Amino acid sequence: MTKAARTPGDIPYYGASGVVDWVSDYIFDGDYLLVSEDGANLLARSTPIAFSVSGRTWVNNHAHVLEFASYEERRFIEIYLNSIDLAPYVSGAAQPKLNQANLNRISIPVPPEGERDHIVKTLDAFDALVSDLSVGLPAELAARRRQYEFYRDRLLSFEGAAS
Repeated sequence: MTKAARTPGDIPYYGASGVVDWVSDYIFDGDYLLVSEDGANLLARSTPIAFSVSGRTWVNNHAHVLEFASYEERRFIEIYLNSIDLAPYVSGAAQPKLNQANLNRISIPVPPEGERDHIVKTLDAFDALVSDLSVGLPAELAARRRQYEFYRDRLLSFEGAAS
């Protein structure tokens, strides 16, 4: 849909690397994983090539739309796709492209459900610590404070030097 054909609104309009506009209509309503189909970002990786979206959305033809049975399954695939080198699956010299056939060729490890869920929970917790200053910064400051106190107490104990 061209920019001129879009009616402005409050629904996100997604492309290969995220929200590119806001429109008044939607074509998807639910939880999906979007995977970049084309663009230099497939190789440069300046932004994630796989990202989750929820609710009413419009997705243009520059992203693959994938649906999963659970949050954990979708999130595991999202994390995995963002962690691997896609170069073997990308075609096109001038405009890199990850077509559906090549996307389907990507071999994804499938751990048992419980293990997969544990991996997702752990990585989500780390992501929250790194991304959310209100959580991550206080936790980091507390850890540094404990580290400081440990070394302070060790350095200020002169037990061996008194004899």
